Amino acid sequence: MDFALSEEQQMMIETARKVGEAFGPDYWRAKDADKAFPVECWQAVCDSGLAGAMLPEDLGGAGLGMVEVALIIEELCAAGAGATLAQVFMLNPIFGGVSVAKYGTDQMKADWLPKLCTGEMQFCMALTEPDAGTNSLELRTTVVPDGDGWRLNGQKIWITGVPQSHKMLVVTRSTPIDQAPKKTHGISLFMIDTDREGVSHAAIDKLGTNTLPSSQVFFDNVRIEADELIGDLDKGWHQLLDVLNTERIVTTAGLIGAGRLAIRLGVDYAKERRVFGDRPIGSYQSLQFPLAQHWAELEAAKLLNLKAASFFDNGLPFGSESNAAKLIASQATSAVAEQSMQVMGGMGFSKEMHVERLWRDARLFRFAPVSEEMILNYIAMVNLGLPRSY
Repeated sequence: MDFALSEEQQMMIETARKVGEAFGPDYWRAKDADKAFPVECWQAVCDSGLAGAMLPEDLGGAGLGMVEVALIIEELCAAGAGATLAQVFMLNPIFGGVSVAKYGTDQMKADWLPKLCTGEMQFCMALTEPDAGTNSLELRTTVVPDGDGWRLNGQKIWITGVPQSHKMLVVTRSTPIDQAPKKTHGISLFMIDTDREGVSHAAIDKLGTNTLPSSQVFFDNVRIEADELIGDLDKGWHQLLDVLNTERIVTTAGLIGAGRLAIRLGVDYAKERRVFGDRPIGSYQSLQFPLAQHWAELEAAKLLNLKAASFFDNGLPFGSESNAAKLIASQATSAVAEQSMQVMGGMGFSKEMHVERLWRDARLFRFAPVSEEMILNYIAMVNLGLPRSY
């Protein structure tokens, strides 16, 4: 088992670091205050070739793997963005890239993936519903046949990046659950235009991740064409899991980067701040130990996440590793952002010091895209062999 990075991976990480540093904490603080999408940063990511790292070379990508994507995201987020930038990767290389590259038609791949790599096209995914959050099998959004296509009706909530997207991956029931031979049957995926008759959306006011809007989405008799189906009709559940599990790898990489940034900000402050005499407060073990503890947790999460990414690249099951990595990373990053605020005292509560944004943004990922409780349920059943508890 070789943990050493290749020369190509090291060069890629250095590229990500330079791009990230060009859009440091001040840039993200301004975008957060304005609730503005990071257009310039994402375009720079695309221009540097990082957005298409895991997509095929003949379609504009670099032909690399999920391991490289995780390393790229971590470095970009550690440079100043925090966890938020990872969400843009979720929207595009994951919701758009993974779904189309693995399950789309040749025409979809040729038309959309090069534009994803260049930044000309952006994606989002409509999954969560008001009455079907974690329990995605209970979707109420439905499609019914209409000629050679379908008609879509329903409602989604907490859908990220809708106004900026050109395409929306819609997860819906194509066979009612009471008519399906099993609950996992009857789920279908469609990639539709976000700007389409019958599709509307409204922003949700929220605590953090303000650079990416979250929306309610409404489908009112929306026409879907036959060539907009992703994968197989009624058999989209396992295809959806491929998207969701890779989403967790991306989420975790962003959290690790955000945690590294929070530690750096806290350590830099602790080295300079003096309150009692000439000793910096960073010499106090009461401040050192929590930061050191969270550093260790982030390192453990990183290794688990890279293991999950490696398993994905090699076609092996990776759900346990991606879930456990996300659990540890979300808890550690949320905690270390708050600890860095504590190190800074009153100044940690100010916008000037940046950690309050990292703290607000990181808190989301303790229940999104999957909650701690559901991850623990998964581990208890799959890894420990305990009975289903819900």
